[in-house]
Amino acid sequence: MLVFAASDKGGTGRSVTSANLAFRRALGGDDVCYLDFDFGSPTAAAVFDVPKAMSGIEQGGLHSYLQGKATEPSRLDVWAETEHQLLRDRPANSGNLVLLPGDRSGGEFAVGKDTVSRCIDLFLRLNSEFEVVIVDLSAGRSYAMDMALEVTARPEMRGVRARWLVYHRWTRQHVIAASGLVFGQRGILAGGVARGHDKEELRSAIRFVRAAVPDPEAPPWSLVPPAQSSWMRKCDQDLDRLAADREVGFSAAIGVVPLEPVLQWREQLITDEDVLSSRIANLETLVALQDLADKLTDDEAWGPV
Repeated sequence: MLVFAASDKGGTGRSVTSANLAFRRALGGDDVCYLDFDFGSPTAAAVFDVPKAMSGIEQGGLHSYLQGKATEPSRLDVWAETEHQLLRDRPANSGNLVLLPGDRSGGEFAVGKDTVSRCIDLFLRLNSEFEVVIVDLSAGRSYAMDMALEVTARPEMRGVRARWLVYHRWTRQHVIAASGLVFGQRGILAGGVARGHDKEELRSAIRFVRAAVPDPEAPPWSLVPPAQSSWMRKCDQDLDRLAADREVGFSAAIGVVPLEPVLQWREQLITDEDVLSSRIANLETLVALQDLADKLTDDEAWGPV
């Protein structure tokens, strides 16, 4: 299965959440591949603590492969390459966790016929090798998003399941932007239909992820002065109405990731040890990430919106 991670703005938690989903699925025994299609800023390796590719690699990355400058894209075994202290010994019963990085200073590039062909070949091969392939797209209406829509519309890809996660923070700007990315004149749906996608099929494959969501009923927010608490609750209600009006309401959301101090200070994988041993991360965050990871392949979670 291909899972495309998209967002209309930077800072949504798209990459760090997607990396954690890949990590969770691999811990559960699945073979997982993570593609850094954030061509303008290929830094996903930083979340996995892979030092040789923190800002992409010198050559042979996804940029090189898709532009025909390399016959194969470089692969990094996260378990073997990470400097994360808790992951240096591969967890028992885990599946493969492979990162395909971008090229350092590669930048965005236009999508041509040859690029599309190479991308189709790559997706087909990875889909046959891995249970879950997560494709982290550049923010906004990017060349990467155009290529994903173009490739998944091709006849060769008809047997490959593809789903879209659209990330946004819980603010007015982000809700409006996420709605525009999907439903706008140049959004995912319009772009997909223009390339041959069936609109209803594509719509059914799109869900929203609310990231960094504060809970007014839980500490520390529930401990603020009464006037501030009342204001926060009203803002939360207003956002619920706005999200419903913009078609990104609760029924269209497949996951909610709470505001997590660890992820605000350092974009990293959240391990069980971070919650149970050192207690630097919150259990609610771990539960939310695991729930979302499980839902990636749960057909019931992707029913009619």
